[in-house]
Amino acid sequence: MAQTVTAKQTVRNMTEGSPVSLILRFALPIFISQVFQQLYSTVDLIFVGRVLGKDAAAAVGASSFIIIIILGFFIGLSVGIGVIAAREFARGEFENLSRVVHCTAGLTIIFSIVFTILGIIFAPTVLELMNTPPEIMHWGIVYIRLFMLSLFSIVSYNVGSGILRALGNSLSPMIYQLIGGIANVIGNFLFVYYWNFGISGSAMATVVSQTLAAGLVIYHLYNMDARYCLRFKKITLDLPLAREIFRIGIPAAIQTIVITLSNIVVQTNINGLGVNSIAAYAAYFKVENVIYLPIMALGQACSTFISQNVGVGKIMRSKRGTAISIYFGLAVTAVSISLVLFFADFAFGLFTDDADVIAIGSSIAFVIMPFYFLYVFLEVLASSIRGSGSTLPAMFIILVNMCVIRIGVLKLIMYFNPTADGVAWVYPITWVFTVACLYWYYRSERWNPVKVLAKPAV
Repeated sequence: MAQTVTAKQTVRNMTEGSPVSLILRFALPIFISQVFQQLYSTVDLIFVGRVLGKDAAAAVGASSFIIIIILGFFIGLSVGIGVIAAREFARGEFENLSRVVHCTAGLTIIFSIVFTILGIIFAPTVLELMNTPPEIMHWGIVYIRLFMLSLFSIVSYNVGSGILRALGNSLSPMIYQLIGGIANVIGNFLFVYYWNFGISGSAMATVVSQTLAAGLVIYHLYNMDARYCLRFKKITLDLPLAREIFRIGIPAAIQTIVITLSNIVVQTNINGLGVNSIAAYAAYFKVENVIYLPIMALGQACSTFISQNVGVGKIMRSKRGTAISIYFGLAVTAVSISLVLFFADFAFGLFTDDADVIAIGSSIAFVIMPFYFLYVFLEVLASSIRGSGSTLPAMFIILVNMCVIRIGVLKLIMYFNPTADGVAWVYPITWVFTVACLYWYYRSERWNPVKVLAKPAV
């Protein structure tokens, strides 16, 4: 059967049933969930940009990469958690699944405390290294330090949701993110617009809303099937299991962090172009989510599909899932690119009323977005490879292309064409190299455990 129903939760076994139906039904709630998660930062930027002005919006944009790099570690770690959880669930090894749940909780508590402290202490230093303009430095520090107070909640939501999705349940995280997103809109209205708390109010709204969403996820984990539900007294650091999580998750974490570091190098060059370019790129990355989030949802759905099916040896079914994800990704991306480019001025006008910022943002979009179909291949192929458990090769390919090559391309562009449009070309150029390498590795089937194990016997 395609679904396993318990008294307290519905989970989905993705090793049986129509791959098209399973992937689409699984991806849609992820997409909606990601949309509402992006509401946190997007609503922050809209309220900050429209109420407090472009300098405050630039401070939020310049600060975002520090937050992303810290979250990158946990997002990468959740890849390892999700792959292992999906594998144990598909095999029916519920005792091992319980170990994953409780070891994950222990890792979340320890690492989120450490990263919160580091983020608060080193926020000024990192902003200075990023060449942040002096006029927005204070606001950037305030925003980061208050935002860091929500780190435990953000990590708990994302890691907890990763476990639920590994079990085939993408609907519940969507509902919890919807509730948190609504709370964030209300919080920004109260703290920024009504009570005039400034940029601090925007960060406070995020703390409250993320904590609400995290609390709902933790409550859900506590009320799962009794064979693997969360129990606080069972939270532990299972060292053998932690090593397995790290084996799969750390390469993905390193990949996310180093890519973010390369993006910080890009952001540092953007910061040198002035406040208008900073604000334009901050708005662009929000507008870009209309295209990026559906691709990301399909990638996550594909990763879970691959994890479960590779876990029980269904390799051909896994390949079919990858192909389906790419086809649908290309179709959705074609539509979303067309809409964003047609309504570009309106989209950027949501974040600012400054005509120069809107013009720069629209120009950036017309450089990058026509090439966004490449990102469909990048995201789905990388997710498929990671879902099989081969995180190290995916990490190496992406690091070389999207870090080393990206920085080299950036240096050349900043020498010959140091403009906002020039910087934009960094992204499609490096996507081409990355997709070529990922496609070669995927076709080689070195990620295929059945083929790899069979080699010695040949």
